Amino acid sequence: MTPKYKIKAEKLNLYYGENHALHDIDLQIETGTIAALIGPSGCGKSTFLRTLNRMNDLIDNVRISGNVAVDGHNIYGGDSDVVSLRKRVGMVFQRPNPFPMSIYDNIAYGPRIHGTKKKAVLDEIVERSLVQAALWDEVKDRLHKSAMGLSGGQQQRLCIARLLAVEPDVLLMDEPTSALDPISTLKVEELTQTLKEKYTIIIVTHNMQQAARISDRTSFFLNGYLVETDKTDKIFTNPNDQRTEDYITGRFG
Repeated sequence: MTPKYKIKAEKLNLYYGENHALHDIDLQIETGTIAALIGPSGCGKSTFLRTLNRMNDLIDNVRISGNVAVDGHNIYGGDSDVVSLRKRVGMVFQRPNPFPMSIYDNIAYGPRIHGTKKKAVLDEIVERSLVQAALWDEVKDRLHKSAMGLSGGQQQRLCIARLLAVEPDVLLMDEPTSALDPISTLKVEELTQTLKEKYTIIIVTHNMQQAARISDRTSFFLNGYLVETDKTDKIFTNPNDQRTEDYITGRFG
């Protein structure tokens, strides 16, 4: 039976040295949904996103208290395997970051690291991942050419395909379209609607229209606090907190 909640954060606090960046965050994210995190710059939404696959572990002087559970398992527990976690909970960054190698080798990189060596199996994974990322038809005739020759939008979809190749459960997207043109942005947004049939997606965005278009639920962060979370149409039409309405309507942020 598929659990209702893919991710549960409870009383989550995070400090960068003396800076208290996240305050008692309680947030549940349902399996198979797109959850948008909105709020002004520096409000904690990207920091929260990075707690979900322990990317903040890579930063000096970070302290975390509280629980984050993926499929009911506390990822900050003593028995948590960070390598396995980051395979299951992958991240797409603000700017595309393809490896300086061929399109094929970008996609095959993860499976090879995890022990897949047979060419026939890698061929299948590469094609499947590029099809899932809506990129196959555009690159199938140049798989062995450098990924650096792709457009920005294609590079971002390549990075998504690279994640899909290791078969994650959750896709974390940190402003994945902020560096893209409107047409490429639309393609990535359309892609998220297809991918949510198989994956749980959490996206940080500064684009209010994007959050309204693609997400099922929206959470508003402000000054390190989670102000409110609800169904997206409720947040955008009838939020419970005046601060949410002020932000959405452009009065600040």
